[in-house]
Amino acid sequence: MSFFNPGHRPTLHSVIGRGHLIVALVGVAMASVSLTLLGVLALRVYADHNLHLIARSINYTVEAAVVFNDKAAATEALALIASTEEVADAQVLNVKGQILARWQRPETGLLTELEMQMAKAFLEKPISMPIVHQGQEIGSILLIGHGGSLMRFLLSGLVGIVLCTAISAWVALYLARRQLRGITGPLRSLASVAHAARSERAFDQRVPAAAIAELDNLGNDFNALLDELESWQTHLQHENETLAHQASHDSLTGLPNRALFEGRLLRALRNANKLNERVAVLFLDSDRFKEINDSFGHAAGDAVLVAVANRVRAQLREEDLVARLGGDEFAVLLTPLQKTEDAERIAEKIIASMEVPISLPDENQVLTSLSIGVAVYPDHGLTPGALLNAADGAMYQAKRLARGAQHTAGSEYLVDNVQIRS
Repeated sequence: MSFFNPGHRPTLHSVIGRGHLIVALVGVAMASVSLTLLGVLALRVYADHNLHLIARSINYTVEAAVVFNDKAAATEALALIASTEEVADAQVLNVKGQILARWQRPETGLLTELEMQMAKAFLEKPISMPIVHQGQEIGSILLIGHGGSLMRFLLSGLVGIVLCTAISAWVALYLARRQLRGITGPLRSLASVAHAARSERAFDQRVPAAAIAELDNLGNDFNALLDELESWQTHLQHENETLAHQASHDSLTGLPNRALFEGRLLRALRNANKLNERVAVLFLDSDRFKEINDSFGHAAGDAVLVAVANRVRAQLREEDLVARLGGDEFAVLLTPLQKTEDAERIAEKIIASMEVPISLPDENQVLTSLSIGVAVYPDHGLTPGALLNAADGAMYQAKRLARGAQHTAGSEYLVDNVQIRS
C-alpha cells in the first residue's frame, strides 16, 4: 500500500515548464534528424554523381595508355585525378580484367577507417565504367568513393543539432517562464489571499486583476466571496460586541451591571493591596423611587433611573466606575482613593446633583433624593462582598436615620460609621 506525499507534488510552474521544454526538444530533435537524413540522401546522390564524373574523366585520360598497355602512363594519369577527388580506391583494368593501374588513398589511422566505413554504409557500391575505343571495349574503370565529405557533413550536422537543441531549450524556457508569469502570478496571489483569509481571517485582502480572462474571472468571483465573508464577519463581530455589552451592562441606563462592577472591584482591591492604596465603595439608593413609580407609572420610573445614572456619572472622575446593581440601587467605585474626605466630597456632589427636578415623559417634573452608604478598603472590608455589604448596611442605616428625622428631601450617608447629614 502506497501513500502519496503532498509535499512532493510538482508545482504548476515546473509541470508547464517541463512540458514546454520537452515539446521544444522533441521538435528540434525531429527537425534536426529529418534535415540531417535529407542532407545525407542529397549528399549521397551528389557523391554518386561526382564519382561518375570522376570515372568519365579518368576514362578519357587513361584511354590511350590502356590502348598501348602503358602501365606507367595509366598509373600517373590515374593518380593525378584520383588524388584530388573524393576517391578511396581507383583501378584501371584491361580487357582481360587485369589491373593495369591502381591508386589508393593513404591510410592515416582511425579517421580514415571511419571514413571508409561511412562510405560503405551510405554510398553506393563501387562504380564500374567500361573504357571504349573506336566502338570496342578495351578495359574498365573501378572506383570506390571516399566518405570524408559525408563524415564532415554528419559531424557538422551533429554540432548543429546540439546547438539548435541548446538554443531551443533556452528559448523554450524563456517563453515558458514569460507565459507562466501570466498564469502562476495570479494563482499565487489568489493562494496568498486565500491562505491569509483562512489562517488570519484577513477578509479585507483582495486578489489583483489578471491579464488572462479565465483567471481574472476566478479572481473576481473569489473577491466577491471575500466581500460576503467580510460582511458576515463584521456583522458577527457587531453581534458579539452587542451581546458582550448586553451581558455586562444594564439595558436601561447603559451602566455596567453587578457582574462587571464586582469584577472591576476585585481587580481594584488586588491592585490596592500590592500598592498599599485605599479604595472606596458608595452604595446608592433612591428614597422616593417606589412612590414615583406608583404615582406616575413605569415610564416615569425609568426616566428617573436614567436621570440618576447620568447625574451620578457626571460627578465622577474618569477612572471611577458607577454601576446599576438592580432596581433603584447603584454602586460607585472610587479608585485610587487618596483620603476618606475625597469620598465624602464626591458623595456630596452626587447629593447636590439631585436638587434639580427630573423631567418625566408626560412633561411633569419630580424631585428625588439618594441615600448613600460608604465603605473604605481596608477599613471596612478586604473582599468585594465585604465592602458591598458594609456600604449597603451604611446606606440602610442612613435611610432609617433620615426617616426618623423626617428629612424627606434630604440625603444621608455614613463614613467610618459616623453619620453625616446634608
